[in-house]
Amino acid sequence: MDSEPVAWALQEAQCLWKTGRFEEAREQIMRLAESDMNSAYEFAALGLLLTNIGQRQKAVECYENAAALAPDDARHYFNIASLQRTLGQFELAEANFNKAIELKPTDYEAWKLRSELRSWTADNNHVEALEKVLDDGIDDPRGKANICYALAKELEDIGESERSFFYLRRGANFRRSNMQYDVARDIDTIRAIKSNFTSDLFLEAVAGCDSAKPIFIVGMPRTGTTLVERILASHTDVTAAGELTDFAVQMMVLVRKSADPPPSSRDELVKLSTTIDFAALGEAYIASTRMHAGDTPRFIDKLPLNYLYVGLIHRALPNATIVHVQRDPMDTIYAVYKTLFVDAYPFSYRLDELAEYFVEYYRLMEHWESVLPGVMHTVHYEHLVADVTTESKRLVEACGLEWQPACLDFHLSEEASTTASSVQVRSPVYQSSVRKWRNHQAQLRPALEILQQAGIETGQ
Repeated sequence: MDSEPVAWALQEAQCLWKTGRFEEAREQIMRLAESDMNSAYEFAALGLLLTNIGQRQKAVECYENAAALAPDDARHYFNIASLQRTLGQFELAEANFNKAIELKPTDYEAWKLRSELRSWTADNNHVEALEKVLDDGIDDPRGKANICYALAKELEDIGESERSFFYLRRGANFRRSNMQYDVARDIDTIRAIKSNFTSDLFLEAVAGCDSAKPIFIVGMPRTGTTLVERILASHTDVTAAGELTDFAVQMMVLVRKSADPPPSSRDELVKLSTTIDFAALGEAYIASTRMHAGDTPRFIDKLPLNYLYVGLIHRALPNATIVHVQRDPMDTIYAVYKTLFVDAYPFSYRLDELAEYFVEYYRLMEHWESVLPGVMHTVHYEHLVADVTTESKRLVEACGLEWQPACLDFHLSEEASTTASSVQVRSPVYQSSVRKWRNHQAQLRPALEILQQAGIETGQ
């Protein structure tokens, strides 16, 4: 292809992807991967498309070619490093983040992502440089948040807990000030789910889609869901499809089709979701996930917030496996609070909102256990890291799979991980995160008091 057809083909692939014609897009992207590129733009555009379809190592090579043609463009090094981070190539990622920051010191996300690549020491860290960047002034609240979270991470690594939490709170405040969010709306929605998905609803015989392919991993973020995913995905019969939004999307499509006019409130939407064609929902979900699900008998959908849809999932896909990952409530709250998410989980930046949200999540999971006894397999994070062999065998059995010793070698997998735990899951199981919240008991007390008032016990 000469440059003009390549440019048109790239544009076509982008359009196919954005309009949901994924299989056609994939075919076009793979054809482009065999074409001759003539500019940094073309290589970078193809790199993004390859990333979209999960071809991350090929995407790295495209961005490296882009950097060779435009060596002063920091974006290429950032993209290379971000991909290498998901692939577990941490030393290479660090070098490329260094290059990106050298070329563009205001790339605050690069500073933050670099801080997560390793545990820093008193002799090797960026605390002084990070504090200077912050003191010099940053206009963008998200940029301020990135630097503060990087400081919190590196200060925690070197044992300076007080300073770490100071910057963590400061960063969370910057992030929260840059968003519109009302935790009461989410709480009302969760309560509406409990009110509508009663035990009586599940007494009715309803035929769902008979596919047994999906394994849903649900719960709060930062509870060990990625660890559980990696253990299962190390099985030869399982593909990790990622954190998919498909179930909620397909549910919304069917609800809107079933209502005229469409629902005008969340409460109405929740109520209508109990009356849709559940078999059609399951079939639509399976069809929509086909490109992610691989050729294995089972695939994992690891979107934690699917915990909201446990009732719908069981109605639509009664043969699917649902795994609920639980962690100590205060360890969960601290782990969520110290994570700067890209766009998700807006409840995570104020301790009172986070604790209030956690209480409602906890109550909903109790509700699902009550109305759907035995449907979910619960994994306790603390039990898993204390006895990974026994708990992994129980997990694999609950998914209807034969045990394979490779499930214990999850940290050796070369598969990409794109979650906030992408660095941690490259290591064998460790217990150092258990009860870690106690390093900040005074600062986390507002959240603890909300849990105690709700009668939720936490490890002291």
